[in-house]
Amino acid sequence: MAFKTLFSCLALLAAVATAEPADTPSEEPVSYDGFKVFRVPVTGDPQRINDVVSQLNLAFWQPASRKDAFADIEVPPDSLDAFNKEMETDGIQVTVMHEDLGKSISDEATYSVYAEGSANDTWFTSYHSYADHLQWLKDLQSKFPNNSEVVSSGKSLQDNDISGIHLFGSSGKGTKPAIVFHGTVHAREWISSMVVEYFAYTLASNYSTNNEIASFVDKYDFYLFPIVNPDGFKYTQTTNRMWRKNRQTTNNSPCIGHDINRNWPYQWDGPGSSQDPCAEDFRGESPGDAPETKSLTTFIQTVKGKQGLKLYIDWHSYSQLFMSPYGYTSEKLPANNDELQNLMRGVVEAIRGVYGTEFDFGPICTTIYPAAGSSVDWVTDVAKGDYVFTSELRDRGRFGFVLPADQIIPSGQEAFAGVKYLLTKMK
Repeated sequence: MAFKTLFSCLALLAAVATAEPADTPSEEPVSYDGFKVFRVPVTGDPQRINDVVSQLNLAFWQPASRKDAFADIEVPPDSLDAFNKEMETDGIQVTVMHEDLGKSISDEATYSVYAEGSANDTWFTSYHSYADHLQWLKDLQSKFPNNSEVVSSGKSLQDNDISGIHLFGSSGKGTKPAIVFHGTVHAREWISSMVVEYFAYTLASNYSTNNEIASFVDKYDFYLFPIVNPDGFKYTQTTNRMWRKNRQTTNNSPCIGHDINRNWPYQWDGPGSSQDPCAEDFRGESPGDAPETKSLTTFIQTVKGKQGLKLYIDWHSYSQLFMSPYGYTSEKLPANNDELQNLMRGVVEAIRGVYGTEFDFGPICTTIYPAAGSSVDWVTDVAKGDYVFTSELRDRGRFGFVLPADQIIPSGQEAFAGVKYLLTKMK
């Protein structure tokens, strides 16, 4: 979910000596060889950090949103000296997150070969291609045909299916209140797709042998969508690993992409979203104009109308947070806020109980930053979901978006512990 705010360039192409905006069309793979990512403590006015990033044409991984926090900043090789000079001038001690981002990406992207038909837990030992994600969903469904179906919430701009899996219990499909999970709305947040699939695998594979799991699946219909931004996700695998948005064009601009999570048609064009098509948090040209947003809103409204919507969670990375509405304002809270805060307290305790991983919790706007036009706010006030959350998964900045594959299973296990707490405690 982290993003840049005051600039339009993300990276350098390997063959180009000067900065070229990565939000403009390009078919050449972006190289991050020699790039570094720094954690910068915000000891004074956050605007000072924003100014440095803007002047040097750098990229935020985490913005400098408030004093006494930090910013994570991506720096290309030819800007290192200037960046270090600015930090030294201000007396700021930075920490290196990625010594060589290109190497980190290369290490992360060593995909295992997926054997069609083998939807088992070995899937979670590495990251995978988009095509394999689709096949894995089909294979998982075929292993548990009596309690699952592959579903689509619609099509992306580039005509890719927004595919998911629907899990249901002994009463049959579509008869119980719905639970909807979204992953990879921001294309570079690969861990979110794997965690949503971990939920699907855990529920499906344990339904017939674990009474607690069976009680969850018999009580609710689960609609789990690992990748709701397929165009952007594919682009991260072929061209630019750090891409965030979808691949939509904008009138009168060479820049590509709308931020789907600033595009939902509620409180659109508010704080934490940008009118600049080149910005990573560009809210689109009109409310809900992204094809992905249209598909997702229609699907949720349909499910809500037929079954009711008990729980919605939008999964992101990184920062280790579990959050409630609202993103668009800190001056308003949902009617059930007290209950949400109590539930989140239990969720983070359940997460901590697995590996000791610490998550913070609270309303989006005050816990991370303003984010108008988000799915969470729309599901809360328009679709009227009963319980609505978003989460930022591992980690807190050592690896950021480029999380090693050996953290997939631990991430899934601890996140499922949090979800299990919710399933047990929701009214």
